[in-house]
Amino acid sequence: MLEFLNEVDAFVWGPPLLCLLVGTGIWLTIRLNMIQVLRLPLALKLIFKAKNEGHGDVDSFKALCTALAATVGTGNIVGVATAIKAGGPGALFWMWMAAFFGMATKYAEGVLAVKYRTIDANGHIGGGPMYYIEKGLGRQHRPLAIFFAVAGTICACFGSGTFTQVNAIVEITNAGAQIPVLYTSIALTVLVAVITLGGLKSIAVVADKIVPFMAALYVITTMAILFMFRDALPGAIAMVLHDAFTGTAATGGFLGATMMFAMRNGIARGLFSNESGLGSAPIVAAAAKTKWPAEQGLISMTGTFIDTIIICTMTGLTIIVSGVWSGDLNGAAMTQSAFTMVFPVLGNMLLMIGLVLFAFTTILGWNYYGERCIAYLLGVKAIIPYRLFFIAMVACGAFLKLEMIWIIADIANGLMALPNLIALLLLTGVIVKETKLYFKHLDENKDYLK
Repeated sequence: MLEFLNEVDAFVWGPPLLCLLVGTGIWLTIRLNMIQVLRLPLALKLIFKAKNEGHGDVDSFKALCTALAATVGTGNIVGVATAIKAGGPGALFWMWMAAFFGMATKYAEGVLAVKYRTIDANGHIGGGPMYYIEKGLGRQHRPLAIFFAVAGTICACFGSGTFTQVNAIVEITNAGAQIPVLYTSIALTVLVAVITLGGLKSIAVVADKIVPFMAALYVITTMAILFMFRDALPGAIAMVLHDAFTGTAATGGFLGATMMFAMRNGIARGLFSNESGLGSAPIVAAAAKTKWPAEQGLISMTGTFIDTIIICTMTGLTIIVSGVWSGDLNGAAMTQSAFTMVFPVLGNMLLMIGLVLFAFTTILGWNYYGERCIAYLLGVKAIIPYRLFFIAMVACGAFLKLEMIWIIADIANGLMALPNLIALLLLTGVIVKETKLYFKHLDENKDYLK
C-alpha cells in the first residue's frame, strides 16, 4: 500500500501538475501585462497604505500576515536545502522562476477570493477556491469545489497543518535545547488551543506580531552570514545562474545533477514553499477588509515575493556561499551547519527559533484554511468540532510517525491545486476585468493612496 501511495504521490507532484502550475502563471503573466513586475512597487506600498474600507473580518495587513504564517514554514529552511542538495545551486534559479510566475497566480487568487466571497451564518466571511468555483463557474461545477474543500480539510488536519509541523518543532527543540518531547507537545497544544479557539481574529493578531518578527530575525541572521562570506557571494550567484542551464558537476559529497533535475527540484520546492496555485492563501485573502478585489490581489502577490524571492533566497545563498551544499549533510542539518560556521554558539539557537516560529505559525494558518473548508462542506455548526479535532491532532502529532498519512496528505495537497487552477484559467476574463476597474479607479483618483 505504501509503495502504491508513493507512486501516486510522485504522479500527482510530477511534470503534469508542475507544468500546469507554471503554465497557469505564465498565462496570467501575459494576460495581466507583467503585473508582478510593473505593479510590484504599488503592491508593496499597499501592504501599509491599503484603506481597509470594505466589509471583512480583518484588515489587509493581518490577512497577509495570516497567509504568510501558513506559507512561510519549514519548507523555507528544509525545503530549500533539500532542493539544492538534490538539484545543485541551479535549483535556486528555478525557485526564482516558479516564484516569478507564481506571483501572477497569487494575484489572481486574491482577486477572485474577494470578488466571490460570501458571509456565513455566523456573520463571518467565507471565501477561497470553493466559493469562486461555485459562484464564478456556476453550480454545475460544485463537485470541483467540494473536491477542493475535502482535500483542503485533509491537508489541514493530517498534513501541512499538524503532523509535519509538530514533528519539526518537537525534534528541533529536543535536539537543540534538550527539551523533552512531552513538555513541548503540551505547551504547543495549549498555545494552539488558546489561539485557534478564538477564530480568525485571534489567529490574525498573533500572526501580525510573530510573522514580521520571525521574518526580520531570519533575514538579519542570514544577511550576517552572507556578509561574512561576502567574497564568495558573486561566485555563488554566478554558480546559480550557470548551473541552472548546464547542471552541476559532482563535488565532495554531492553526486552531481543535470539541468532538468535542477529545474524539477527548484520548481517543485518553490511552489511547495510559496503555495502559489494551491488555493490555500485566497481562503484568508477573502476575509480582508477591502472593496477592491484587485487591491487584495496585489497585497496577496507580495506573499510569494516575501516567501521565495526574499526568505528562500537568503537560505539558498547562505547554503551555497558556506559550501555546505556539496558535503554529506541534507535538510535542516545543512542549514544548521551554515549557521554554526558564523555563529558557533548562537547558530543552533537562532535556527531553532526560526524553525519553531515558522512551523508554529504554519499550524495557525492551516487551522483557518481547514476551518473554512469544513464550513463550506458541513456548515458553521461543524466549526467548533473541527477546531477541537484539530487541537487533538496537534496533541497527537508529536508521537506519530505515520508515513502513510503524510503521503496521503501530500497527495491531497497536490490535488487542491487541480480545481483551483481550472477555475483560474476559466475565470481569467473576470480577473482581467477587475484589474482594469481598479487601475482605472486609481487613475481617476490620484490621491486615493496618499
